[in-house]
Amino acid sequence: MVEHPVMAHRIATLRDRRTDRDHFRRLVSEISRFLAYEGLRDLGTEEIVIDTPVADGVTGRRVNEHVLVVPVLRAGLGMVQAIQEVLPLAEVAHVGLRRDEATLQADVYLNRLPADLSGRRVVVCDPMLATGGSLAQVCDLVLDKGARAVVALCIIASEPGLVAFTEAHPLVPVVCAAVDPILDEVGYIVPGLGDAGDRLFGPPD
Repeated sequence: MVEHPVMAHRIATLRDRRTDRDHFRRLVSEISRFLAYEGLRDLGTEEIVIDTPVADGVTGRRVNEHVLVVPVLRAGLGMVQAIQEVLPLAEVAHVGLRRDEATLQADVYLNRLPADLSGRRVVVCDPMLATGGSLAQVCDLVLDKGARAVVALCIIASEPGLVAFTEAHPLVPVVCAAVDPILDEVGYIVPGLGDAGDRLFGPPD
């Protein structure tokens, strides 16, 4: 969990039911930048030589790892641009899941992953890790295609969801800004922040 006063400030405002859609969207973006920064400290780099205004032949480092960002639709879309702004080399592939509100199980309705992810690092982003089922399904998909490493970026996670997800994918780290204790009877995180997709984009018709 990324713990910092500026993160806690943003999370409190994000949770507030009075926060309007535009402000909510900006907060999701800002928090996503912090999560990407913390969760990708081991990005691959190479040494380069540059000339500064006052010295020639100065050594530095440049990111040379191409990362695939996979937002879980639709709420994950709210995180993508901020993550791309952090990563110098990033591509995006969408995966959409639709949850059955009765069973809380999710079905894949969109899969735009590349056919081969051998040797690639994949960042799966979803604002809410509730039951952990959707996130585990997406990680199954990318690992089945040969991904070398997967990291999950989530804004808020539930304790039971983290337990379930870790049991399914013990080698996939989850980087989040807050962990809440319980889920309600319909699988929402409590205290949570409601439906992230609705607060980002409006309720579906």
